[in-house]
Amino acid sequence: MNDFTILLVPGAFASSVSATLDLLAAAVTMAPSVGAATPKWKVLSLCEEGPTPLSNGMFIDAKPLPGRVKGDNSIWVIPGLATRSPRAVDLRLEQADAQRGIAALKTHARAGGTVAASCSGVFLLQAAGLLKNRKVTTTWWLASHLQKVEPECVVDANRLVISDGTVWTAGAAFAQTDLMLRLIQARFGNALAEAVSRVLVIDGREAQAPFIVPAMLANGNELIANLSQQIEKSLPNALSVKEMAEKLCISEKTLARRIKAATGKNPSELIQFVRLKRARRLLETTSMSVDQVAEKVGYSDSTALRRLMRKVFNATPRQFRLLNS
Repeated sequence: MNDFTILLVPGAFASSVSATLDLLAAAVTMAPSVGAATPKWKVLSLCEEGPTPLSNGMFIDAKPLPGRVKGDNSIWVIPGLATRSPRAVDLRLEQADAQRGIAALKTHARAGGTVAASCSGVFLLQAAGLLKNRKVTTTWWLASHLQKVEPECVVDANRLVISDGTVWTAGAAFAQTDLMLRLIQARFGNALAEAVSRVLVIDGREAQAPFIVPAMLANGNELIANLSQQIEKSLPNALSVKEMAEKLCISEKTLARRIKAATGKNPSELIQFVRLKRARRLLETTSMSVDQVAEKVGYSDSTALRRLMRKVFNATPRQFRLLNS
């Protein structure tokens, strides 16, 4: 009985695939030392024959996905695809091999099976209808597109890994590492997950928010790019939601709807996020004190800035300064 089924879509990130297999191999090595069961897995490909092509000209041998899929107790894991735009994701899912994978995921889920995916691989779960009424994440730059194509889920782009029932999702391509650690932890316990983390020198991470660029949240959405610029220029006295709506000659309700559709955030969250990103940049590039930075971006004191940075970035102002010292 396998614990994991790694489902490879041609064009998957080579780094995500190799990280998945390396973590599982490390888990096998470490399991006896912590008294855990030994993980077992199989690798299946949507390629009908020959090695499966991955990103950057790499290939991997894997058995083809069977024509008839039976439900099993393994967790099906889909590494992210090396796609460069929302449109590219949509077109990739329309191809015949992706459609076979989507059908297999539906069959596995109907039998009560657990599924997991990172980055653009999450869109296969969406196409299989598995994200409705769930809280999920994906790579931050595709979060707004995922919310658009599946409005009945809640997309939290800040989170690196989210578990909601039998569906696990993770952020950008390298979040595949975090996803696999969490899956190993869920199936084999904390001791094995911690042992694998130590032997591979993997630091625990909780959020991808530090890497999000506000103007890119909407994948080229001109409205959000302009609003982000206007908010930043207005600091420390950030534009209010009312002022932003008046500038666009639309109602606050319409503004909120358009921002939510584009970014998954409400207007107040967008304003706060622009403030925090500006604060981080000042910490990284100037010698201003934390109090001065807080004042520069519109917070009454540094306590508020420290609290929000911890909440959103899972880091303190001092950590951002040390990273660039």
